[in-house]
Amino acid sequence: MARTPSNMIPLGTIAPGFKLKDTNSNNEEYSFEDLKGSKGTLVIFMCNHCPFVLHVIKEIVMIANDYRVQGIGVVAISSNDIVKYPQDSPEMMTEFAFQNKIDFPYLFDESQEVAKAYEAACTPDFYLFDSQDRLFYHGQLDDSRPGNGIPLSGSDLRSAIDALIYNRSLNEIQKPSIGCSIKWK
Repeated sequence: MARTPSNMIPLGTIAPGFKLKDTNSNNEEYSFEDLKGSKGTLVIFMCNHCPFVLHVIKEIVMIANDYRVQGIGVVAISSNDIVKYPQDSPEMMTEFAFQNKIDFPYLFDESQEVAKAYEAACTPDFYLFDSQDRLFYHGQLDDSRPGNGIPLSGSDLRSAIDALIYNRSLNEIQKPSIGCSIKWK
């Protein structure tokens, strides 16, 4: 299992725009503007087959459910090459969302342009933007990884979201997420 870290881009970077089809709602197209929350927006690059995503998906869903009601928009994007990885196709994304009770948009980045614009490197890769669309946090969910025995808590991401919502300072040193590489064409 390859371990690819996030590309750590500068905090304050403005969220790149996008317009992508949602595999979780009859292929409606959504933009960043459509999905942003009043207090901030969490953009997650993920896919269906990555063992790192499978390890954390329940916590991702819990975080989305906990924080959307507090003004955080949540969106997931899959950018993997579906020719080489058909298990990440839009049809399979719809099934994955259903099986995992994902009720936030799960968008398909067929051209991979959105992943490139965000400099996304791995799945999962978490980007938390403030209400002005500036990058506030880009790091790991927590220290848990498949097989390392550390319990899943979501503590790093939850602390970042709490800091954003409650206007607290956040440590500028952020641990990169670790996961499978995005499967480029």
